[in-house]
Amino acid sequence: MARKFPITTPLSNQYDVIVVGSGGGGLSTAVRAAHLGLSVLLLEKTDALGGTSAWSGGWLWIPRNPLAIRAGIHEDAEEPRRYICSEMQTDSLDPRLDAFLESGPEMVDFFETQTALNFVDGNAIPDFHELDGHALGGRSVAAAPFDGRQLGKWKHHVRPPLSVISLWGMGIASGADMRHFFNATRRLSSMMYVTKRLTRHALDLVRFGRSTQLVNGNALVGALLKSALDLNVRVQTNASVSTLIKDDQGRVTGVEVIINDQLHSISASKGVVMATGGFPHDTKRQAEQFKGNTGFGHYSAAPKSNTGDGINMAESIGAKICDDLANAGAWSPVSLVPNGKEQIHFPHLIERAKPGIIAVLPNGKRFTSEANSYHDFMRALFDASPADSQPYCWLLADHKAQRRWGLGWSKPFPFPTSYFERTGYLIKGKSLADLALKLGVPVDALTETVARFNCDAKIGFDSEFQRGESPYNHIQGDPEQTPNPSLAALEQGPFYAVKIVPGSLGTFSGVKTNEHGQVLRPDQSVILGLYAVGNDMSSIFGGHYPSGGITLGPAMTFGYRAANHLAE
Repeated sequence: MARKFPITTPLSNQYDVIVVGSGGGGLSTAVRAAHLGLSVLLLEKTDALGGTSAWSGGWLWIPRNPLAIRAGIHEDAEEPRRYICSEMQTDSLDPRLDAFLESGPEMVDFFETQTALNFVDGNAIPDFHELDGHALGGRSVAAAPFDGRQLGKWKHHVRPPLSVISLWGMGIASGADMRHFFNATRRLSSMMYVTKRLTRHALDLVRFGRSTQLVNGNALVGALLKSALDLNVRVQTNASVSTLIKDDQGRVTGVEVIINDQLHSISASKGVVMATGGFPHDTKRQAEQFKGNTGFGHYSAAPKSNTGDGINMAESIGAKICDDLANAGAWSPVSLVPNGKEQIHFPHLIERAKPGIIAVLPNGKRFTSEANSYHDFMRALFDASPADSQPYCWLLADHKAQRRWGLGWSKPFPFPTSYFERTGYLIKGKSLADLALKLGVPVDALTETVARFNCDAKIGFDSEFQRGESPYNHIQGDPEQTPNPSLAALEQGPFYAVKIVPGSLGTFSGVKTNEHGQVLRPDQSVILGLYAVGNDMSSIFGGHYPSGGITLGPAMTFGYRAANHLAE
């Protein structure tokens, strides 16, 4: 029997734990701490809960997780350590990594058995890279779909899916859900599935003004929020934390927060947890951390409210900020979608790997396998671009590919391309030469690049960048495309292009912490009473990106561990 939806308790001036930020890291900390009997206040500075987590795919990288074990995928504890060491090019790991590998499966088991959050497995999804000639799967889990109606009035506070990658505000999950949408005009079963989803969504819009079919990161946030409310976590939106309060011994004992234009001083007897989502929109810290041409015109796909609040407050009381990571950000290709006076940043995570789509530099040449991970794709673009210039490239498709897969914000058939062309987002050429002239790309170079790619595509082998050969490349393509699921010739005009610029899904550099999530000073001493999780905490992978889900996996694991430590 479903539990009755709780009434939010009045705001007190004292709690055991205060969590600042409502993404996966913050919510998981709040849920675990409340489960252990602590009184918890969760503060979110906007009206929308979920931060970047709500816009994410909802994937967690957790080696040796319970779902993989139940499916018969067993690996020695040393295997993920070997992979991480290979990725980081080191023989010794940060103690936090061993803590992550130990506690990750425990964390998944806790949320799966004790809360409203359910998971689906990613057992078929390989890591980004190979070790010893192969890439393992079974290390990923994702939030299962969640019915937002269970949240009552709180469903309106879950940050909706990013508008430009949803369908009229309805999220589309990876895997079978997305395949049905891509095949809706090709198969009757898929058309019926999509019709059912859209009908439910239309009814939701009429009844609630938003979708209640929560998938991906929306499902993760919705289920965690339901769990927090069931455990009487006090959730406060529109609450901007301005200051960390310390006692005479330097211990953090609370926060000053502005709620409805009123300043409140609220104490935390156990500690304060910073989970504000890193600094993807803090231009000052970007100037300090983003090196070389990664710092030119950065356009993050994270919510614009993520302005480095937690990191800045921690630094103001003496926290060590890591600035020596391999990459300061989780790089992602984005395109700029016109939206009145501002632009929305569209993250290109899916269509790059599909048959009939390639990426070229301003000189008209390819520079990497388009089916590589978003982070690797951008690293290749940075490396291929002059150090003193703004990196950018063009994502190209022929008519057949655009109608099948779409190209960024421009949707596939049956959506017309004319609107996207009128806005200037989608550039169209009757021929490759015509498109090259409109892009300012050398005509001869582009036609030669496409001719070579087409020859390779017809035999199923990319002689330049071996696209489609690695397990990750392979699974990103179209299983119906043979002999290589990622390769198809660009032959059918007209041709289309979208401009790709540097962006990120979040930041890696952050506050130095120990294996419990406690914040450290430059001399490695602990700032008592202060914790950091999620992207406020410096990446345990040192700025490397070994697989999808390496942000949310550690965020929720260290939220779980921080709560355990607070309860002790």
